[in-house]
Amino acid sequence: VQLQAFGGGSVQAGGSLRLSCAASGRAIRTSPMGWFRQAPGKEREFVATIRWSSSNTYYADSVRGRFSISGDRAKNLVYLQMNNLKPEDTAVYYCAAAKQGVILSQIRNKDAYPYWGQGTLVTVSS
Repeated sequence: VQLQAFGGGSVQAGGSLRLSCAASGRAIRTSPMGWFRQAPGKEREFVATIRWSSSNTYYADSVRGRFSISGDRAKNLVYLQMNNLKPEDTAVYYCAAAKQGVILSQIRNKDAYPYWGQGTLVTVSS
């Protein structure tokens, strides 16, 4: 399983970016796919996940209403649309594939995601 995230960049506060994650292997077809981020000096934190089996999406409170996760299973692509960006959204963003059978209570836990992309940097200036 290989994941590659791209689409990061620099934007002013209030702007938008769309991140994409290209997956190879079985990951996107059977496993929840998520986005995490890590700001300098901070722990990697959950951003959003999409669960294909139910089409449900899950978000961190800090991004709910501003970010939207979606995907195209046929093309093995997952997207993160980020609107109304804030300086505190500045971080390296990682896409990740969860282990099969991950339970709902673990969906926001990075330890439930064994497969990771290389990360893409998002910088939001005030």
